[in-house]
Amino acid sequence: MAGPPERFRREEDAARTFGYTLLDVFAERPLEGNQLAVFADAGPIEAPTMQALARELRLSESVFVFAPEEEGDARVRIFTPATELPFAGHPVLGSGALLARTLGRRSVVLETGAGPVAVELGPGPASAAMTQPIPAWEPVAEPGGLLAALGLTSSGLPVERYTNGPAHLYFDGGSAERVAALDPDLRALEAFAGAASVSCFAGGAGRFKTRVFAPGLGVPEDPATGSAAGPLAVYLVRHGRASHGERLEIHQGAELERPSLLLARTEGEGERFTRVEVGGDVLTVGRGELRAG
Repeated sequence: MAGPPERFRREEDAARTFGYTLLDVFAERPLEGNQLAVFADAGPIEAPTMQALARELRLSESVFVFAPEEEGDARVRIFTPATELPFAGHPVLGSGALLARTLGRRSVVLETGAGPVAVELGPGPASAAMTQPIPAWEPVAEPGGLLAALGLTSSGLPVERYTNGPAHLYFDGGSAERVAALDPDLRALEAFAGAASVSCFAGGAGRFKTRVFAPGLGVPEDPATGSAAGPLAVYLVRHGRASHGERLEIHQGAELERPSLLLARTEGEGERFTRVEVGGDVLTVGRGELRAG
């Protein structure tokens, strides 16, 4: 059989090939949770190429791992299909767990755009947890446009904005059924929320259902949002729906057929938070490579 034409061989030889590992994060079994591509040897990749690779994969986020610049074990850059993020939950948890397993370590520290983040492997064969930046928060003065874009008339708790690198807006949807039925106007949501994700939740007694929309980041709906789980725990503690030290189960992704389980808890006293922890299972499900010119 004849080989490919010379022109195609020349193009293939000129292309650079970048390998990645595909993970399912916050997944109780393979092919659930939130997908993540980790490019473990990103040293030669420039920022425009990172963005192009993330856009090609069309996952919520892709992570590029570099040698550390400070005291961490590695430095990471995180890209959605549309933009770079200083911090994101499932990319940090997934890449940290992968690095720790590769190095044969129980824990690693990743340098992110929001500062160093520690990731520790858990007692389960696939479990891991990260210590997140403690978020800042502020009220949303006029949430009417956001509520209308979500299809809600009100929120059971005050609408607030939390920032731990990325920004998140929180809405109490009242019931799991109402949250499941949401059909937001994504264009209007992007116009009002900008680059912030919009989290609508319901639940109590340590168990919550949530859906997260981030059209401004190129992610219409996210199956598991680790960076939003920590601030949600802070929000719930501040408003009396949870307590410091209580382990919260956050269920997300069912509407996307990617059911996810995120575990979150806080430490502190009152509104003084000393630790925000988010964890879940990290499963390796594949490996691949992409070529870029």
